[in-house]
Amino acid sequence: MFETNYDVVVIGAGPAGLASAIEAKKVGAQKVLLVERDSDLGGILQQCIHPGFGLHIFDQELTGPEYAYRFIEQIKPLGIDVLLNTMVLDIHSDDNRIYAVNQEKGICNIGYKSLVLAMGCRERTRGAIAIPGTRPAGIFTAGTAQRYINMQGYMVGREFVILGSGDIGMIMARRLTLEGAKVKAVVEIMPYLTGLTRNKVQCLDDFDIPLYLKHTIVDIKGRNRVEKVTVSQVDDHLNPIKGTEWDIECDTLLLSVGLIPENELSRRAQVKLSPATLGPIVNQRMETSVKNIFACGNVLHVNDLVDNVTVESRVAGNYAGLNAIGKNFLIKKVAECLPGDGIRYIVPQRIEVTDEMQDVTLYFRVKEPARNVTLEILSKGQTIARAKRQKINPGEMEKMKIKASAIDKLGHELIVRVAEVKG
Repeated sequence: MFETNYDVVVIGAGPAGLASAIEAKKVGAQKVLLVERDSDLGGILQQCIHPGFGLHIFDQELTGPEYAYRFIEQIKPLGIDVLLNTMVLDIHSDDNRIYAVNQEKGICNIGYKSLVLAMGCRERTRGAIAIPGTRPAGIFTAGTAQRYINMQGYMVGREFVILGSGDIGMIMARRLTLEGAKVKAVVEIMPYLTGLTRNKVQCLDDFDIPLYLKHTIVDIKGRNRVEKVTVSQVDDHLNPIKGTEWDIECDTLLLSVGLIPENELSRRAQVKLSPATLGPIVNQRMETSVKNIFACGNVLHVNDLVDNVTVESRVAGNYAGLNAIGKNFLIKKVAECLPGDGIRYIVPQRIEVTDEMQDVTLYFRVKEPARNVTLEILSKGQTIARAKRQKINPGEMEKMKIKASAIDKLGHELIVRVAEVKG
């Protein structure tokens, strides 16, 4: 068995893992290790060859591989160790060790002072949404199709229907069209877009691809390969409306029906998970309920922009590094962050008030779209932060900052809410 010890171990070398490992090293952790199950660094970014990354972090529009490369280039000069082709099997949080398997080293027993969970997320499949019909070939998740086309050069079909208006699905609608395929429809069960508005404009509207809101697929037909799908309108309870069905002929169905944080390892480490995000519950230092374990990126909650992942992961890496070199924080009180009117969830879920406080950014998603709204953060019945938005949408992350000067005055609860809607 291969045995070793590190100050900071990061599981996952996608955008979250890369940013947190770099930050942990910069803050003073001597030995930092990235553990990645794939054969390359960069995670999902390697297959995202479209532009749109880095506008906030680098003030440039980059492709996914270009964005990842900016961080990968910092790994070697900083002396961060990397274990590729390595699958983490278990986390023993009681004695600060992870167990993994590597094709060259075999079973690995790795000790840590701080552990960062950055495993990302996975796509929901047909089984998760239980679409009726036959079981033919030609059904893919949007991310799987993206990997086939962009990394392996394999075109997965010619005539497509896409279920779900998530970002990967809309981006793939454009990608398939550019490759000469015909995307006949994007079908979304919700009455609103679930991805970014900019992706609808650039990927659907610009290519005249129809989007059907409040519709879903109720049947898949085909013996060996998909031949057609049956689409139906849904009512306000998301149930299909009889008599509204029609068929769309196609040979491929792509599913873009949501992402799930990869938290099997988090559960094994006995980390408390949020029922709203399905990711760990964390404080403003991105520290979980288990001592010495931090979390960031899509394993924590599914983000819309990789730039937000980077900002959040730098926080996790910073405090994981400080924790590894023995920095302690004296907690004076804890304020629980609660979603109020119109808010689905908030990250971080708690703020621990200490002597050394910095500004805290709260990330949250709203429940439904609206225009000309006012967002508020309340504590002890008083408004401590307020922001106006021209529009809000469940598919786009919102964020608000609480100034350090206001944090010491917090009560034991703070509430984020949609306070006013003017139109």
